[in-house]
Amino acid sequence: MTVAQLENLVRTGQLKREAPGEDELAGLRHSAQARLADAERPELSFASRFDLAYNGAHALALYCLRRVGYRATKRYMAFQALAHTSNLKAEQWRTLAKAHERRNLAEYEGHLDVDHRLLGSLLSAARALLDEVDSLGKSPAGASARDG
Repeated sequence: MTVAQLENLVRTGQLKREAPGEDELAGLRHSAQARLADAERPELSFASRFDLAYNGAHALALYCLRRVGYRATKRYMAFQALAHTSNLKAEQWRTLAKAHERRNLAEYEGHLDVDHRLLGSLLSAARALLDEVDSLGKSPAGASARDG
């Protein structure tokens, strides 16, 4: 993890320091797991599955950021910070960033490309992040990463 880069984002106002609560982290993980399970259901529409997968992935990205004692001022920063808050491969967090762009097109312009390959990559990256979250254990934010 690269604490210096996270602190640079604090200085530019894109992140804020804030200790996480264990209940908050548990809630984010639970929300992500439920959404990802539902996103796997082929009987749902593509738009619903994409929305569920995206929001599950976002909850996990936010978990990683909150776990080390930071809060994003913009939704996208949780994905950007994954390079510094997780061991996710660059191609995986880039997939999550691409999904964010597609989500914004759908949310703000009403246009969602049906791209089953992206949905598969999004689910794969989110599952990898869930596996990592499950391997992390308790929050280190009491003796946070920025102390260290």
